[in-house]
Amino acid sequence: MNFSVKPVLTGERAVLRPFTEDDVPVMAGILHDPEVLRLTGSPVEEFDPDRLRSWYTTRNAQADRLDLGIVDRASGELVGEVVLNDWDEPNRNCSFRILIGPGGRDRGLGTEAVRLIVGHAFEQLGLHRVSLHVFAFNPRARRAYEKAGFVAEGVERQTLWHDGEWIDAVRMSVLAHEWAAHHGYPDLDEVSATAR
Repeated sequence: MNFSVKPVLTGERAVLRPFTEDDVPVMAGILHDPEVLRLTGSPVEEFDPDRLRSWYTTRNAQADRLDLGIVDRASGELVGEVVLNDWDEPNRNCSFRILIGPGGRDRGLGTEAVRLIVGHAFEQLGLHRVSLHVFAFNPRARRAYEKAGFVAEGVERQTLWHDGEWIDAVRMSVLAHEWAAHHGYPDLDEVSATAR
């Protein structure tokens, strides 16, 4: 198993697909969005256009990670990305991250994108564990992760210096047997009870 196959994953609202060169300027705009920078803990910096082009045009050649663009099916617009990375092959674990620009927020695209990529990780790639961290000031993302079956494991204290204060991050994961039981639609009362 590896991440060399770059699938197209289609949901009701979102399509996850490999990046193309045409996506580079769109992602440049998304990566400059102040809310994306804040919620991902990214430094405010100018992304070099050549560096971005090099990054996004080489994602499809990577066998140790999976980077896919999130496309809004209604508009056909690229609105963000999902990534499976930090692959620990012997233990069948990887990390997950997502970012969504202004054109894709507050319409359920993020929750569906999480379900699509995590479903692929378990059902097609045979992974055992997918994990992430979410900053404490991003309850919207945490809720989307919980709705897809991620469970809080603990708090990474003061991991981000932001606007003059330290911000905690919550470590979350979902396991293969949990996914097999709910396929991204857990009983949220159970998740809430174990996540607090």
